[in-house]
Amino acid sequence: MSRVVAVTGAFGVLGEVVATAAAAQGARLALIEHAPRPPEGLVEACGAQTLVVAGVDLADPAAAQSAMDQVADRFGGLDALINIAGGFRWQTVEAGDPAQWDRLFAMNLKTALNASRAALPLLKASPAGRIVNVGAAGALKAAAGMGAYAASKAAVHKLTESLAEELKADGITVNAVLPSIIDTPANRADMPDADFAAWVAPADLAAVILFLASESARAVTGALVPVTGRV
Repeated sequence: MSRVVAVTGAFGVLGEVVATAAAAQGARLALIEHAPRPPEGLVEACGAQTLVVAGVDLADPAAAQSAMDQVADRFGGLDALINIAGGFRWQTVEAGDPAQWDRLFAMNLKTALNASRAALPLLKASPAGRIVNVGAAGALKAAAGMGAYAASKAAVHKLTESLAEELKADGITVNAVLPSIIDTPANRADMPDADFAAWVAPADLAAVILFLASESARAVTGALVPVTGRV
């Protein structure tokens, strides 16, 4: 039986690439997303069995639980959870809105925390349960204007390490990728004079994520894997 993979933030650029690449490897997909509807062609690219759970606020533990209950109802289990849901804001401490700190912790940390916690019973029943989070290379040393974002992603790193230790006896691995700048249309628009070739292609990042989500990655847990291209 093919593996069941749930992708949060599945309608974004990276989420789409990860989901379609997983489907190409034979996985059955659950696409979980805050937005109300998937991009055109995504569900078709992921296959007829694809489950779409849209309009979900994963910062709400009850909503995350409901999403995982739908995964269980459709597929009867879950083998890998890939936590891509998140967000980015640039602001200085002096001139910024303090409320953005709460928003970024909700978008980046609480989404991963709540989805992971809700998925644990399903992952424990899998012979090769996997959680892969998306951290950030920029959280290792925060630049100006990156305080709230870096702090929220650093919290994802610590969640990854702690949960990996917690789940060792259950055979579930928990790892995170730490990308630099991902080559997306939004990033190109924000930094039009940058060297895009130095950035991380979504497909290259997806390849690392899907390895960590695979049965072959059983010997890797608690790792924070830099995927930084030439940045």
